[in-house]
Amino acid sequence: MNKYKKLALSIFLDALGYISFLIPGIGEFSDIVWAPASAYFMTKLYRGKAGKIAAIVSFIEEAAPGLDVIPTFTLMWLYTYVIKSKETTIEV
Repeated sequence: MNKYKKLALSIFLDALGYISFLIPGIGEFSDIVWAPASAYFMTKLYRGKAGKIAAIVSFIEEAAPGLDVIPTFTLMWLYTYVIKSKETTIEV
C-alpha cells in the first residue's frame, strides 16, 4: 500500500476512535468494542515487531478512559515513514 494511502487510512482510523467523544454516555462502551478492533487494524496496517507493539499500545490507549485523544495510528505512521526512515539513511 502507498505510504500516503496508509497515512489517510491512519488518520481515518484515529478519527473513528474519536467518535466515542460525540456520544455522551455510550462513548466508553464503544471503546470496549473499538479497543480490540483498533489493535487488530494496527497489526494489519503495520507489520512486524513494531506493529505488534503499536497494537498493544493502541489497545491500552483505547481501553483506558481519557486517553482516546492520542492519535496512535498517525503516530505509528510518523514513526514508520519519518523517524525510522531517517535512522536507516544515516550511515556511520
